[in-house]
Amino acid sequence: MRNFIFLLAVAMSGAALAGSDSETVAALDTEYQAAVERNDWQTMDRIFHPDFTLVVGSGKVFTRAQLIESARDAQSIFEKQVEMPGTQTVRLFGKDTATVTALLWLKGKRTKDQSAFDYKLWFTDTYVRTTDGWRYAFGQASLRLPD
Repeated sequence: MRNFIFLLAVAMSGAALAGSDSETVAALDTEYQAAVERNDWQTMDRIFHPDFTLVVGSGKVFTRAQLIESARDAQSIFEKQVEMPGTQTVRLFGKDTATVTALLWLKGKRTKDQSAFDYKLWFTDTYVRTTDGWRYAFGQASLRLPD
């Protein structure tokens, strides 16, 4: 009976940890989207994994340095860079990898030519656990969705 209680306690603590990890990654991804919206490159820098890469639907690849530079230079001014409510799903793969998938709404203007944008796309962000906590390592975004 004691062994059963011990195993049950271990199983319950593992389930609590998984729930905590899901919540942590969900909150971190929401924090990341808000940082992009504010052009807060310091927060983006903290959240990014050192080897971060983003691949968009056209196949274009962006590095960590490129995204930080874009935010630092405020190459876009965002009115919206938010996950649509109810669309975020976090999936855990083992104890050190998680993905976040959600529908993202981007609205604003590019500072270079003042051109406006307003569209939605789906994304999947991959987070990995490091000695410094969860870090955003890889992102993939769909093409713009039709209006």
